[in-house]
Amino acid sequence: MTADLIAVVLLLAVTAYACAGGTDYGAGFWDLTAGGTERGRRPRWLIDHAMAPVWEVNNVWLVFVLVVMWTGFPTLFQTVFTAMWLPLALAAMGMVLRGAGFAFRKPSRRLAGRRLYGAVFAVASVVTPFFLGAAVGGVASGRVAPGTAASADTWSNPTSVMFGLIAIATTAFLGAVFLTGDARRFDAPDLVGHFRRRALGSLGALTVLAVVTGFVTHEDSPYIWHGLTHGLGLLFVVVAGVAALATAWLLLRTPGTWLRLTAVAVVASAVVAWGMAQRPYLLPTSLTVADAAGASSTLTWLVIVTLVALVLVMPAVVLLYWLDTHGELEELTDAELRSGSGTDGEGAAPGG
Repeated sequence: MTADLIAVVLLLAVTAYACAGGTDYGAGFWDLTAGGTERGRRPRWLIDHAMAPVWEVNNVWLVFVLVVMWTGFPTLFQTVFTAMWLPLALAAMGMVLRGAGFAFRKPSRRLAGRRLYGAVFAVASVVTPFFLGAAVGGVASGRVAPGTAASADTWSNPTSVMFGLIAIATTAFLGAVFLTGDARRFDAPDLVGHFRRRALGSLGALTVLAVVTGFVTHEDSPYIWHGLTHGLGLLFVVVAGVAALATAWLLLRTPGTWLRLTAVAVVASAVVAWGMAQRPYLLPTSLTVADAAGASSTLTWLVIVTLVALVLVMPAVVLLYWLDTHGELEELTDAELRSGSGTDGEGAAPGG
């Protein structure tokens, strides 16, 4: 029972990272495709302002995923990271490079430096989700089992390739939806239309890829295909489809809070559908939740740590997201700093 609970926690953590981290990767995708220096200046300005307050905290979910894997399901952790060390290493390298590129792009004084750091950030934002998706596809395909040696087939098979492409399309979709709202928040009406069109286009691409993936998994990953077309897996697939229709409808109207919620619902439902399709396996047909579980005392402590995190960490993360979406974390302009506005309510700058 405890092992099943921790498996649910792991799935929810993966879902949170797919939604929160996916939004950041999507911003990087649109940074890459924004165009040249002049044409891409406005979209990149919005991406910088929208990402700055929250991009680091989104990686908290990935850290939590890794902690739950190696403590709660050590056999799963060992198997996955042994069989697919190469794509996971490339994804980890991409995370480091995209973080460094984003951090150094803005303060760089030379135009060449800004272009270089911007290119690193943008390219890594596309490469990283592809390799993460390919690794998930390797698991879903049933090619990874305890004792499986590292090989290209574990992560370059048809299911892995489709999952990698879906990961890119998903991040592009989330990034465009959130940037549409950010454009409205930053009073940039030209960018509202810019990212609205891209959100609709990426949603269309995601839908096509999802249909193609259905045909691919039918032949290449029959266990997952059966799970996605029956029971709880099918239920969440339907929920994802309804949320996608609602998102498309909202995109044709004035963007607001509901648009972001339905977009997140699309991705969250799809991830949960994958998790439900694999039941009762963590590695389809070879490793069940019960067989992969660690010691009972470890699982008990992991439940306690999860509850503590819910009480102490979740409110802080929710508050950060709320402050960001309400424009409370924007940087002060030079004019505001000189005038002292927005500092202590008396017109004096800090320390003045």
